[in-house]
Amino acid sequence: MSVSGPGAVPFLNHTLTNDIRKLAVGQAQYSLMCNERGGVIDDLYVYRRADDDFLLIINASRIDDDVKWLEKRAAGFQQHGLSLRNISDSTGALAIQGPNVTKFIHEIFAGPSVAGTKVASVTELKKNEIGQWHFNDQQVWVARTGYTGEDGFEAVAPAGVIEALWEKVLQTGAAHGLKPAGLGARDTLRTEVCYPLYGHELDDATTPLEAGLGFFVALAKEDFMGRAVMLAQKEVGVSRKLVAFRMAERSAPPRPDYPIWSAGEGGELVGKVASGTQSPSLGAGIGLGYVKTAFAKTDTTIAIEIRGRRFPATIVPKPIYRKPN
Repeated sequence: MSVSGPGAVPFLNHTLTNDIRKLAVGQAQYSLMCNERGGVIDDLYVYRRADDDFLLIINASRIDDDVKWLEKRAAGFQQHGLSLRNISDSTGALAIQGPNVTKFIHEIFAGPSVAGTKVASVTELKKNEIGQWHFNDQQVWVARTGYTGEDGFEAVAPAGVIEALWEKVLQTGAAHGLKPAGLGARDTLRTEVCYPLYGHELDDATTPLEAGLGFFVALAKEDFMGRAVMLAQKEVGVSRKLVAFRMAERSAPPRPDYPIWSAGEGGELVGKVASGTQSPSLGAGIGLGYVKTAFAKTDTTIAIEIRGRRFPATIVPKPIYRKPN
């Protein structure tokens, strides 16, 4: 989604939870788009490509809903000069993630950036920065945000060159162990580092504060969608919280919607799993789930119901997996 014009900053600051004004040209931030009740419509990344030009990376499954919501909210900002363009059909994105990416990405995007963050080499981009390079005579935006817990880059390019870019990336990265990875791999990695996913940890009935994403909510800025509800939650607390857990013994992997019980005989139903998987890094079942606030403290013992049986688990600090020093 492209958002530009003199009205872009006030519009985005009204529509999103984070403070757009903190972004310099060439920088990015994670933010959330909420409804009047504080429920999350989508989570997204915002890139500031120029003073009044922003790129929003939204979830593919939420394009129609997001565009309708943004267009509806834009009506009150048209007099300020605001342009919204849904460029989803004409644009593709490729995430190139992993510890060896810096060894070869400069061969794909050579030389200095021509827009956004000005750097002499793509490898000089820092976390949450974006610059522009050329590939096959087309303008390609390259960011260094990453949503897998690994260092990595994301290329946003015209749809017509995505296939050629894909082939070039695979060819250039092959000597460094690069392999294609699907959503299954992405899901296990993002669960290990406790990154939320819309439809699992986030939905239109869940606020960012319940999801533990208060850091990305600028409550001190002027009014924005859902602010009143989140202010009230900040003052009185939330009734449930998103926690991370690790299975205490071998079991089938925990899966979304599995019941979470308090420990002990009988036990109380205290929540349900939002995301669950077998961690390839830890060799154990792990997950994220919503539980009543009284049961959300680290080291609390809980039980996950899997196929009619309850298996012990422990609430652990986030992220579940930490890279060894």
